[in-house]
Amino acid sequence: MIEETVSQLAVPSQETRAGFTTIERSIAAHDAVMAALAEMNSIEIGGAPSSSAPLAFPFTVAAWNLERCLFAPESAAHLAATAAPVVLLSEMDDGMARTGQRHPTAEVAAALGMQYAYGVEFIELGLGSDTELEFCKDDFNAKGFHGNALMAAVPLGRPFILRLWGERLWFMDGGDQPRVGERFAIGAVIETEAGPFVAVSTHLESATTAPYRERQVRELIDTLDEAFPGLPVLIGGDLNTGNHAGGDFEAEGLFAMSAARGFSRHGGPLAEMTTRPSLITRWPERAMKLDWFLSRGLKIGESRIISSLDPTGRPLSDHHLITCLVEGFE
Repeated sequence: MIEETVSQLAVPSQETRAGFTTIERSIAAHDAVMAALAEMNSIEIGGAPSSSAPLAFPFTVAAWNLERCLFAPESAAHLAATAAPVVLLSEMDDGMARTGQRHPTAEVAAALGMQYAYGVEFIELGLGSDTELEFCKDDFNAKGFHGNALMAAVPLGRPFILRLWGERLWFMDGGDQPRVGERFAIGAVIETEAGPFVAVSTHLESATTAPYRERQVRELIDTLDEAFPGLPVLIGGDLNTGNHAGGDFEAEGLFAMSAARGFSRHGGPLAEMTTRPSLITRWPERAMKLDWFLSRGLKIGESRIISSLDPTGRPLSDHHLITCLVEGFE
């Protein structure tokens, strides 16, 4: 687990990042680079919580894959409408040309009055896909960061990152999105009136198989059990269930495995999908159920799927927002 925190992540120089493209395409070479990069081994903590009091039940938790977060103010307003004091985000840029070199996580947290923990999933070696190039005003990335975040209206305790090591797929053959890095989960301990629980934001691998994702979740649960024995846990995010399986989310072994470990799943109505076409992902047939919460030790009430369309009808992401109501501890 990565537990070192900083107020601002280090940024590799343009020359260093250009050099990544010449690295031998092997896991050993990739991991040697990763180990030497401070920004890949620390957590940025920023923003400020609006309250120091423990969360009172019931409260809402929101999870959203924001697909780079092209529209931070509008996305923050969409989240604010849920009144969720805990927010789990994935696919958040920082210093990317396609999102105006901004830090959308910091912008969303400031708008919501929350403290945030942000980590770098990938350092992007290019500007993105063909459709993303349309949003670029620069021909370079100031930082090249792409990652996940956890934010809350109350203080985040013991923040951590756990890399979900796999086959370094985006480094070995990233196509139009070559990257250095690997998927991960980012989490923290959050105090409630009944005691602490562990909130985790994660993003499982899309370009792979169901057994691969099952292994990622198993390793995550193993580590959480060791690091936070006995604490209730809420994992949320884009689990990519059904990707490369014809969209059949029930083909994912991670559900049965996590159930055997005491977790229940929540993702709104089973027949309702969580993806849609967006300004970046323009496939009209795109509709899968990728986004979920996995909970243990918590009483979960209603879970909902909330459209990602803003008031003008513009999609803020190719994923809808999901929420769940935490009613107490079991």
